[in-house]
Amino acid sequence: MSSESLISNLSSDLGPVQRRSMMREGGLVLALGAAELALFLGLGVMRPDMSHMVGSPYLMWRVGSLGLLAVIACVLAIRSFSPTARPRQGLMLACALAVAAIVGGAFVTPDGASERALLDRIDPAHGMLCAMSIFVLSLPIVALLGALMRRAAPTQPRLSALASGIAAGACGAFVFAFCCPFNDPLYVVVWYTIGCAAVAGAARWRLPRRFRL
Repeated sequence: MSSESLISNLSSDLGPVQRRSMMREGGLVLALGAAELALFLGLGVMRPDMSHMVGSPYLMWRVGSLGLLAVIACVLAIRSFSPTARPRQGLMLACALAVAAIVGGAFVTPDGASERALLDRIDPAHGMLCAMSIFVLSLPIVALLGALMRRAAPTQPRLSALASGIAAGACGAFVFAFCCPFNDPLYVVVWYTIGCAAVAGAARWRLPRRFRL
């Protein structure tokens, strides 16, 4: 059998491959994130003083920076699935945005917060719960981005997995920001960073393994 005949026989049962649409994939991530936020708030867990906090510099910093980071990180993660993408540049941009958000927290620290003891400001007992909540809230986005990653053809799956973890962590932190009662930027920076880093690390470890299956 000639090579042409062999190729023809092997490809005769193959159907057309659906082209990727970044707009559609982004819409799926947006829809899932919006549904998760609506469900989470529908459970009545929004912080009770939200009506008084709306418009405050602290809340605008926390929600605004996390929302911006989540959107940009999701776009960068989806773009990293392309065979021609350079995910390393996207990761550097996401990290730069995160650093800028952390620096911005220094300008919204409430009066008297800096006078408290460091351990009181960090509050490890509640902080661990916040980090765990962010991790759990990030899992649906991790799963969706992982599925999109498997359907694509990333040439650097480890970096794409890391980008997906950062995006999912930012989404989970954004959702959780609406119920977190703590107003100290130092607390937010420490525990939200730990939560997002845990998500990114888990995605970096797990998604490439699924990609090879």
